[in-house]
Amino acid sequence: MSEVLNFHFNVDGNDFTSAGQASIQIKKNLRRLGLDPETIRRVSIAMYEGEINMVIHAHGGEADVNVYEDRIEIILKDNGPGIENIEQAMQEGFSTAHDQIRSLGFGAGMGLPNMKRYTDDMKIESVVGVGTTVTMCVNL
Repeated sequence: MSEVLNFHFNVDGNDFTSAGQASIQIKKNLRRLGLDPETIRRVSIAMYEGEINMVIHAHGGEADVNVYEDRIEIILKDNGPGIENIEQAMQEGFSTAHDQIRSLGFGAGMGLPNMKRYTDDMKIESVVGVGTTVTMCVNL
C-alpha cells in the first residue's frame, strides 16, 4: 500500500447512542485491510475513548484515520471548551464529567490515559475556548 488511505468520520456530540460508531467502522475497515488483530484492537480502543471524550466534553467533532505503510494516524478535532490543564487531564481518574454523564457509566477519567496507553505516540493541542486536537499514532 503506497498511498495513504483516509477514513473520515463526524462524531455527533448530541447522541450517546451513536458514540463509538466510528471506532466500530474503523475496526471493520482495518480487518478488510488484513491488519493484525492486536493493531486493530489498539486503534479501536484509542478511537473509542476519543469519540466518547468528544461526546462528553466537546459536543462532538471530527475524526480522521490515516493508514500509511508503517503506521496508523488518528486525528481527533473538536471545537469544544478546550483542556485547561493537559498534565492533570492525563492523570488516571481525573475527570471533569458532570454527574449525569457519570450516572451513564462514562467519565471515569480513563479516556486520555487509555488513548496514550494503546498508542505509540500521542500529542494534545488545546486552546481553552477554542477546542482540542489529539493526534495519535500506532506503528505497524
